[in-house]
Amino acid sequence: MKYSALALLRGALSSHRNWPPAWRSPEPKAAYDVVIVGGGGHGLATAYYLARNHGIRNVAVIERGWLGGGNTGRNTTVVRSNYLYPESARLYDFSLRLYEGLSRELNFNIMLSQRSHLMLAHSRHDLESLSRWVNTMAMHGIDAELVSREQVGALVPPLDLSPDARFPVLGAMRQRRGGTARHDAVAWGYARAADALGVDIIQNCEVTGFVTGEGGRVTAVDTTRGRIRAGRVGIAAAGHSSVLARLAGFRLPVTSYALQAMVTEPLKPTLDVVVIAPGTGAYVSQSDKGEMVIGASLDLFPSYAQRGSFGVLQNVVAATLAMFPSFSRLRLLRHWAGIVDVVHDSSPIIGPTPVPGLYINCGWGTGGFKAIPVGGWTLAHVLATGRSHELAEAFQLERFVTGRLIDEAAATGIAH
Repeated sequence: MKYSALALLRGALSSHRNWPPAWRSPEPKAAYDVVIVGGGGHGLATAYYLARNHGIRNVAVIERGWLGGGNTGRNTTVVRSNYLYPESARLYDFSLRLYEGLSRELNFNIMLSQRSHLMLAHSRHDLESLSRWVNTMAMHGIDAELVSREQVGALVPPLDLSPDARFPVLGAMRQRRGGTARHDAVAWGYARAADALGVDIIQNCEVTGFVTGEGGRVTAVDTTRGRIRAGRVGIAAAGHSSVLARLAGFRLPVTSYALQAMVTEPLKPTLDVVVIAPGTGAYVSQSDKGEMVIGASLDLFPSYAQRGSFGVLQNVVAATLAMFPSFSRLRLLRHWAGIVDVVHDSSPIIGPTPVPGLYINCGWGTGGFKAIPVGGWTLAHVLATGRSHELAEAFQLERFVTGRLIDEAAATGIAH
């Protein structure tokens, strides 16, 4: 019988036999200084940085299911910081720098592999856009380079560069520091580190409502395990942030979509870099187990179904096989979809909400895994101080009133 690493993580996180006693989901206390809703990467990172950076340890992370079982366990493990706008570039590069030291920081191997990230150009227009992009990143002080068709061929031998290729390759943008990390290891590493600092991590605890007091300030959360009082509450629940916002009495400019991915049977080392083809919506890398990890574009209709549509699956497989003909002999092992919250300008929201005492980290779209460290860092800062971190100042909810949007749809590299 075959087990995925994610299934093993789920068993480990839900079984008392595999957890040290201090890791067992405790009964919630009556009150906490901070309650964080969402036990994925961002929620666990927030709890860790609250304790580590700000000395706030009377913290509870409450999770409806099991830790890392949402989008954190349903992504394609890519990390990079090749974004276009200065606000986004600073945010994601800070996250990548944190990733680079995270195994040492957490004393847990997150299996970061900075194997390079290639964004392909299939036309003259693509090449001109990537040239502008590389120059912009250089102005931000972030590594990037434009590589030729021949250099792409040397880096990606299985890629079809023949004259009659369906998707001709003219060159690519390369970020050498980009690569992959283990999704479950990131969640587990933050969970262990936060637990060691005294944070309560409570699984199977669904939020059913928010309690407000004088001035409309949030004072507690109602859950399936009882009411929990809180000085401040943070929401970091990818895929369902708009649902929780409605429970709290406000609306978010967010739509939830399915984002599909799949893995093939394992094979010998074949692909040393991460390859993304924005024109096709497909991106490919090889996992440490040898599986080819294939990601797709968004299903462009709102959905909470963690499976996606056959049409998108068919298109991404066809595009992948057109670019990598030798993969046609491989069999798919697993297919899934995560539910991502896409903000209407394709950039995140980090900071206060219209409800006093309630803060949110949401709307990362396809960039959520890349941003786990910085998402936790910045949400922890505003929860601890009441002031937005300088990296998050541009990503406030009020930008939809002022019109200062950050339209990063193209820089995500995925067809939105």
